[in-house]
Amino acid sequence: MASHEIEEIIDTTQENPSDSDSELDNILEEQEAATPSTSAKKKKKKKSKAAKALAALRGKSEIPQELVDQVLDKVKADGAVGSQDATEDNVRQALEHMQIMEVAKGKAGVGGHNKKDMGAHKFWATQPVPQLGEGPPIDDGYIEPSKPREEVRQEPYPLPKDFEWSTLDINDPNQNKEVYDLLSVNYVEDDDASFRFQYSSEFLQWALKPPGYHKEWHVGVRVSSNKKLVAFISGVPITIKVRGKVFTASEINYLCVHKKLRSKRLAPVLIKEVTRQVHLKGVFQAIYTAGVVIPTPISVCRYFHRALNVAKLVDVGFTYVPRNMTTARMIRMNKVSDTPTLDVRPMEEKDVAPLADLFTRYMQRFDMVPVMNLEDVRHQFLSGQGTGRIGEEKEGRRVGQVTWTYVVENPETHNITDFFSMYHLPSTIIRSPKHGTLEAGYLYYYATDVAFEDGADEDGRLKARLQTLIGDALVIANQAKLDVFNALTLMDNVSILKDLKFGAGDGFLNFYLYNWRTSKLAGINDEGDAKAGRGVGVVML
Repeated sequence: MASHEIEEIIDTTQENPSDSDSELDNILEEQEAATPSTSAKKKKKKKSKAAKALAALRGKSEIPQELVDQVLDKVKADGAVGSQDATEDNVRQALEHMQIMEVAKGKAGVGGHNKKDMGAHKFWATQPVPQLGEGPPIDDGYIEPSKPREEVRQEPYPLPKDFEWSTLDINDPNQNKEVYDLLSVNYVEDDDASFRFQYSSEFLQWALKPPGYHKEWHVGVRVSSNKKLVAFISGVPITIKVRGKVFTASEINYLCVHKKLRSKRLAPVLIKEVTRQVHLKGVFQAIYTAGVVIPTPISVCRYFHRALNVAKLVDVGFTYVPRNMTTARMIRMNKVSDTPTLDVRPMEEKDVAPLADLFTRYMQRFDMVPVMNLEDVRHQFLSGQGTGRIGEEKEGRRVGQVTWTYVVENPETHNITDFFSMYHLPSTIIRSPKHGTLEAGYLYYYATDVAFEDGADEDGRLKARLQTLIGDALVIANQAKLDVFNALTLMDNVSILKDLKFGAGDGFLNFYLYNWRTSKLAGINDEGDAKAGRGVGVVML
């Protein structure tokens, strides 16, 4: 499953086992780390290979300046999404990323490594994942059949000396805080170590407890002597439909090992254990994402960002003021309306059933989507809205609010004709003396019944409606005092990002399925008859 994919990156990355046992004891007595964390094992180790490949590309200057200039001129001439932000540096970065993609497909070499060098590790040859260089499958379906429970390993995997397994109860405030504390100091950062995700207790409750969740899939590692939590990984159940075929899977996320303990090689065994727990529940498929290319992505999407609090974003280094531009002009250009255009209101309990119906019908537009019942819809779109009145804790927010879902109701039929949702995931700003937190919102799911009107996609009515609908999401995000609003090139986003003044980010997100074979899905690019974005209808937290 997904965990095996991560394990390969970890196992083939060299580490320096420099910590002595006495140093380990001292480290584990610390209640807070004194230095900024590096990326979580899941992300850091996956990035390491890509970073080496990228460095090799740059060192060898394999991207000719002439090519960079030609592409930059063409991008600006075409006026594509994000073209206004195109520079020589990010064009070169995109071309380098394309070369790395070619390597992963066995079509090119990086730094003297060819397909065999990068892809022949024995681990990949034994895993039920598409292998590098394979052509498109004849039929969609599992790679290996499921096993009966009695054939799954029954005993936990052995841990290194001085550590023990722990099943985390996210309902327990103390254990919830332990996970929060671990992630807040040791989890994912950007490449420059300037921002680190900041998961609140409420976010963890929402993300880790969907209907039918299994506590056993929230796997931790503690120090035997003092019971300090030093590692964590999670799985949650999800039902997925890929090109018409429906199956139950696990969504693997939040792999985190204390940054000073990574030479102890806790991550591989942690991954094996969550794999075992998932298999014991009869689940043998998984979905997961990574920022770099490993065997073998089913789709690639790109991050786009919409600035809301421009002055703060410039202050903390999230964005910059281009030449021939001033901060004041950037603020004016990115100003959003004070009030929504549509008659939107917050979702209520009475909206669950009609919203579920609209969501299900709308998601048929995309090749890979989550399948949600009424309980799923209630949890994903309603349970994270917090308590009390808007503005009671912070301006534009309820107490403990994680998600925002707004609907448009037909005043005559009372049907839900449109909805949008977003979630709040702030980041700690590590290096700024002025600001401590970056308040980031993420576009989640949405739908409109305009999509069902004849010819609405072809004549632009759908695009216009989505532009208005997601434009209202920006208004709500601004009212909630969020600094930036993020989206990926999935679903119908590609058609509206440019008009809503989203700028292309540096990040790419690769989507993977474990033990399931399917042809490539349209993400950042068209695939076959599918337009960009419309292959992917799953938004990963």
